[in-house]
Amino acid sequence: MGELNRVFKTFIAYLKRPDLYPELGRKILKNTVNRNNAFKGKEKTNSWAKSKAISQKEAITKLFGVDMFSFTTEYQNILNNAAQKEKKCPIKMGGPGALELIYYACEFSQAKNVIETGVAYGWSSLASLLSLEKRNGKLYSSDMPYLGQNGDQYVGYVVPENLKTNWKLFRFADKESLPKIFGENGTFDVVHYDSDKSYDGMFWAYNELYTHLRKGGVFISDDIGDNSAYQDFCEKNNIDSTIIAMDDKYVGVFVK
Repeated sequence: MGELNRVFKTFIAYLKRPDLYPELGRKILKNTVNRNNAFKGKEKTNSWAKSKAISQKEAITKLFGVDMFSFTTEYQNILNNAAQKEKKCPIKMGGPGALELIYYACEFSQAKNVIETGVAYGWSSLASLLSLEKRNGKLYSSDMPYLGQNGDQYVGYVVPENLKTNWKLFRFADKESLPKIFGENGTFDVVHYDSDKSYDGMFWAYNELYTHLRKGGVFISDDIGDNSAYQDFCEKNNIDSTIIAMDDKYVGVFVK
């Protein structure tokens, strides 16, 4: 009954937001007609990822030539404060993820423009912004409103106020947010994907984001084991991706 109430509440919230009707239509199709396609190739890609996977520390050293532990030392107080804020947040969202990878991708590329999909508490946003502030760079983020949870005010909750001047948040689905972002800025130094986990959503977004990533820029995707979109994308474009094993999931990263 609780799940049914949540679905009903979310549906009603969508109906109150005409600007989100296109995403509502896509979600209905994804959960009915295209339901089986969401996990297309999952077993194949998990086998592929497992055969290639290394640790986050090894990946950062391999790709960027640095020791990731200096990140947690340098920003210990900020990270501790962010963790305390997360604990106090009444809404449960996604956890920190590969913060060091994101931060050092920005440092390696000397990023001035970063794009990410998926925000939640704002952990990945925080990692990017800590690097971007050194160069007065800009983070562009795409994140759907948390419909049915009354959680909108908590999106980006762990990001300190002083870093928000370097951040622009677009509150739509990727198919609406990304064209708006590309209209403001067409080239990015770092891409971080962590939103729609369906095969079609991921494959579409990968192609869009890759087109706007500069040569020498860094591409990162979370949760690549959910289906074969990332593997298929890399094979289509002859990309030799580094794969990181993190707990029970895989992260993909490469330099363009």
